[in-house]
Amino acid sequence: MNTLAGADLGAMLQLVPVRRAGVALLLAAVGLPVIGVVIVGLDIMPVRFAMMHVALLGIAVGLLTGLDPMLCALVACALSGAGVAPLARTPAGLSGAMGLLMSLAIAAALLLLAVSGVNASGAFALLWGSILSVGTADLVVLGALAVAVPTLFWWRRREVGLLLYDRELAQCSGVPVRFLTTALLVLVAVAVAGAIKLTGALLVDALTLLPALAARRLGRSLWSITLWAVGIGVAVNATGFLLALWLDWPPGPVLVLTAGAVVLAAHLIPERRTSSWRAPASVTPASPPSSH
Repeated sequence: MNTLAGADLGAMLQLVPVRRAGVALLLAAVGLPVIGVVIVGLDIMPVRFAMMHVALLGIAVGLLTGLDPMLCALVACALSGAGVAPLARTPAGLSGAMGLLMSLAIAAALLLLAVSGVNASGAFALLWGSILSVGTADLVVLGALAVAVPTLFWWRRREVGLLLYDRELAQCSGVPVRFLTTALLVLVAVAVAGAIKLTGALLVDALTLLPALAARRLGRSLWSITLWAVGIGVAVNATGFLLALWLDWPPGPVLVLTAGAVVLAAHLIPERRTSSWRAPASVTPASPPSSH
């Protein structure tokens, strides 16, 4: 039985759609867990929910106009991410704005699909993902994120560390807070849209947030947390995908459960630190938080 299952798994791995899906998950494991570190560090959990709904609106526009639905979703999310960036500087933060954006986006998407008569099954199918339909364009987007996100973190690691630690401290230290916040929010928005086809909008946390949550428990600095997040992302994506193929189960839920198991296991490890990675930072601009 095990030999037969192994032979079946080997045969499946020879299929082009399966190989493309595997490459997509490996690319996603490089960039998207770092996005999760940003989401956790900036405390912008509602953003990912709002972007899921904005992506659905973009897909609806694509279906109506005949354009590539995923391209429309990426553009809609990028514009929304840039548009809400100024609200991050307000005392209320992004929570209220994200709730409004989420409600308006889903209402507009549903109305657009109903009025236009477009078959909504294609749009709502992406709520559950379609990993074996990954195409060249999806690989290009994920590859760009795999390069852009770690590059930005390395190039601006001190500024990113200060921003995630304390916005006012970063501003006083000469960090371009407005530009950096906008860039990070756009990357978060595009990453959520880019990962939708892999796990579905409802399960996108498996690729972004869950590796970051586990890494935050294991790392002692922003840089070590980032490295842990990428490592966990690669391990979770590879293990979850192979397990899903072997058991003939939907990859999305398997990836989520695999990542969730890693998060739970990480929290069973006795904590060697007294507080989060932000704690060692001084309240003076002269001693920024560690980013190495």
